[in-house]
Amino acid sequence: MHIVCKDHLEIAIDIFVDEFEDAPDIIDLQKVQFKDWQPPTHCERCADGEARFLVV
Repeated sequence: MHIVCKDHLEIAIDIFVDEFEDAPDIIDLQKVQFKDWQPPTHCERCADGEARFLVV
């Protein structure tokens, strides 16, 4: 699972495919809310990027 900004989405997809040898599901965190989980507010790859996509 990776939580990234728009700028790092492609990198997160590549890492996921390398790890699991399968295409990930990409969830736009601006369009989906989870009942029991609050996503981080910042990208895991940079401190100033807004967490926008969940790659699972």
